Amino acid sequence: MKNRIIIHLFFLFLLILVSCGTSKSMRHEPDISNYNTTKPIVIKQSDTVFTSGKNSLSKNKQGLWELYAEGDPLEIGLTTGALSDSLLKKQEEIFFSRIENIVPSKFQQNLLRNFLKWYNRKLYQNVPNEYQAEIYGVSKYTSHNFDNLAKQYQLSLYLHAAHDIGHALQDLALVGCSSFAAWGEKSEDGNLILGRNFDFYVNDAFAENKIVAFLNPKEGHPFMMVTWPGMVGAVSGMNKEGLTVTINAGKSEIPLTAKTPISILTREILQYAKNIGEAISIAKKRKVFVSESIMVGSAQDNKAILIEISPEKMGVYDVPNSNQLICSNHFQSDAYKNDKRNESQIINSHSKYRFERMQELFVENPKINPQIASEILRNKEGLQNIALGYGNEKALNQLIAHHGVIFKPKEKLVWVSANPYQLGEFVCYNLDSVFKERKQEPVISFQEKNLNIAKDPFLETTAFKNYKKFRIEDHKIDLYLKNKTEISLDFIQNYQSLNPNYWVVYYKAGLYFYQKKYFLLAQENFKKALTKEITTVPDKEAIEKYLKKLKRKLR
Repeated sequence: MKNRIIIHLFFLFLLILVSCGTSKSMRHEPDISNYNTTKPIVIKQSDTVFTSGKNSLSKNKQGLWELYAEGDPLEIGLTTGALSDSLLKKQEEIFFSRIENIVPSKFQQNLLRNFLKWYNRKLYQNVPNEYQAEIYGVSKYTSHNFDNLAKQYQLSLYLHAAHDIGHALQDLALVGCSSFAAWGEKSEDGNLILGRNFDFYVNDAFAENKIVAFLNPKEGHPFMMVTWPGMVGAVSGMNKEGLTVTINAGKSEIPLTAKTPISILTREILQYAKNIGEAISIAKKRKVFVSESIMVGSAQDNKAILIEISPEKMGVYDVPNSNQLICSNHFQSDAYKNDKRNESQIINSHSKYRFERMQELFVENPKINPQIASEILRNKEGLQNIALGYGNEKALNQLIAHHGVIFKPKEKLVWVSANPYQLGEFVCYNLDSVFKERKQEPVISFQEKNLNIAKDPFLETTAFKNYKKFRIEDHKIDLYLKNKTEISLDFIQNYQSLNPNYWVVYYKAGLYFYQKKYFLLAQENFKKALTKEITTVPDKEAIEKYLKKLKRKLR
C-alpha cells in the first residue's frame, strides 16, 4: 500500500512537471518556410520498386532496400516518407510492440509517456532545423496508431533520441559495437580501410528492412548511410569526399534533459565534413546527452581517429605512430584516462575482451583488405580461438547485428551486409557511380556485383541451424522462468545441446532448478556455467553468489 501511494505521488509530481515544462515543445514545429512543400507523387512499378521523379526505392536480390533521394531537407523527408510509406508503418509497429513487451502495464506505459514528454522538452532546441524539417517530412507518412503517445512529428523526433534515452537512463548495452581501421603498411594497398558491426538489437523483425540510403542534399556533400525506415540520423555512413562515420556506445551518467542525439551529430558530420579537422569542429559545436565514440575515417587524411564525446567533455584519440585503430565500447583518449565510469566499463563489461580479440586478429592478418575485414566482422570465436558459444557478447560477431559495413574511402567503395546479421552477402556500392548525373530510367540496383563478398559459409552449417532453434528455446525458457512453469528434463537437455559452449544455457537451467529447490542440479549447472566464457564480471559474480547460497542450503 505504501509503495502504491509513493508511485501515485510520483505520478502526480510528473504530471505537474509535464504540464509546466512541455507545452511549448509539444506545440513546436520546424520552420519550413524556405523549403519546397510539394508532396511527391509516387509510382509503384512493382511490390519492390517505387519511383518519384529521379528518386527511387527498390529492393535488391540480396534483400537490401536501396533508396535515392535528393533536394532540400523537407523534400528529402517527404520523398523518403512517401517512397517508404508501408515500410515506415511496419517499422513503427515492430518498435512499439517491443516497448509493450518490455512495459506491459498500461499505468507504466502512461508514466513512461509522460516522462518522455518531460525529458524531451528541450530536444527540439538541440536538433538543427534542417534535420527537424526532414523528420517533419518523413512524419507525414507515419501511422496515426500512436497518436495517444504524441503527434506524428513529435513522436518521430522522440524516436531519434530513443537509443540515447535508453542508453542514458538504464545504461542499456543496446549498441555494443566493434569497429576498426587500417592504413599505410597495415592495409593491403596502403589506403584506409574500415570495418564495423552495428550490434543494435530490438528484435529480429527490426532488421528485416535495412535501407542503404543515398542522399543528395542541396547543401553539403552527397552521402550514403545504412539505416531503417523513419531514421534520418546516421549510425554508419560515408560521403562523396571519402569521409566515414560510425558510432560505438560508451558509459554514461544520467543527464536531466535530452540534448543532441548522437545520430543527428554524426549525420551533420557526414553531410558537412570532408576531413578529420572539419569533423572535430562540428562535434565541438553540439551538446550531447550520452557518451559515444565516433570513429571518423578520412580519404583526405588517409587515417581514422576517434571523437570521444560525453555530456561533460570531449576527447580526440589519434594514433600518430600507428597505422591501425581499434574501438569497442570504452574510451581511449587522455580526456577519459581517469574517468571512473570508463574504468568501470573496462573492468566489468565485455568491451575490453572484444578490443583484445580485434588486436589478436590484426596480428594474425598483417594486411587488411575487404575480404579479411569481412572475416574479422564475422568472427565468432574468443581469444586464442576458444569457443564462446553462439550469441556471446564477447564475440565480435554476436549474431545480433543490425548490419556490418566495410569502407574503402579513397575508392568511394562501401560494402553493406545483407541479412541475417553480417552473415549475408556483403553488397558493394561505388559512391561516384551512384551520384553521377541521374536520369529517369528503369531502376536497377546500384551495386557493383563483381566486387561483392560472398555470404558466410556458416549459414549452411548445422551449428547455425541449431543456433536458430536455440533462439526460440531461449525465449521459451525465459517465459518459463518468469511464470515459474514446470520444465521437463528433456527440454533442458535439448536446450543445452543446441548451444553447448554458451554459459547462459547452464545458468538458466541453474536458475530453474534453484526455483524448484532441486539444489544439487542447480549447483551442478551453475558450476558448469563457470567453466565457460562468461560475458561480464557482474554475470560471473551473480553465479558465484548463487553457489554460496547453495553451499549453505546443502550443508
